Amino acid sequence: MPEVIFNGAEGRLEGRYHHSKQPNAPTALVLHPHPQHGGTMNNKVVYTLFHAFAKRGFSVLRFNFRGVGRSQGLFSGGQGELADAASALDWMQNLNLNASGCWIGGFSFGAWIGMQLLMRRPEIAGFVAVAPPANVYDFSFLAPCPSSGLIVHGNRDDYVPEASVAKLAHKLSHQRSISVEYRHVDGADHFFRERQEVLAKVVDDYLSSTPAHGPKPVLTGL
Repeated sequence: MPEVIFNGAEGRLEGRYHHSKQPNAPTALVLHPHPQHGGTMNNKVVYTLFHAFAKRGFSVLRFNFRGVGRSQGLFSGGQGELADAASALDWMQNLNLNASGCWIGGFSFGAWIGMQLLMRRPEIAGFVAVAPPANVYDFSFLAPCPSSGLIVHGNRDDYVPEASVAKLAHKLSHQRSISVEYRHVDGADHFFRERQEVLAKVVDDYLSSTPAHGPKPVLTGL
């Protein structure tokens, strides 16, 4: 997959981009976990999400937030990272002017940033949030949540108690006009060690059941 460099608010940002061979393919942006705890775009859960979207025919981008890898700038506690995500979405949209849809995916801290971006960008039609840190960050801004999506969590997560995520999912699922599905993965810790294939299947099953993408996977060579 091609390495890409694009401009963010604090300098250049480093990413990896897969362009779908399907005409007018939907797009997806995938966001990585906390930069100060080792989070990068090469995180295994992030790559699992990236591959799941690509398999379903999306054009998909993952990138390093400011100060990570070859991305310029310094960690800013969330606001700067949200600006980075907006810049990444702008870059991808400029390459996909006729995209049939736009999705956001995120893991842990990346899920929190992704859900904030969802509230600011009405073109985002759906989301996949893996292990959203509902015990650490305030998700009350999702009032109401503007798009349907999937929340996935491991029942052996030592960092984010499943109860806090289930509570968030329950709250969102009772809003009108959207559908938020909640799936827990048995035996999965926060990083889905030895459960990444199960995670991939959960996400693929969800995407395949969503009419916007169609049920047929594509061969991406990833």
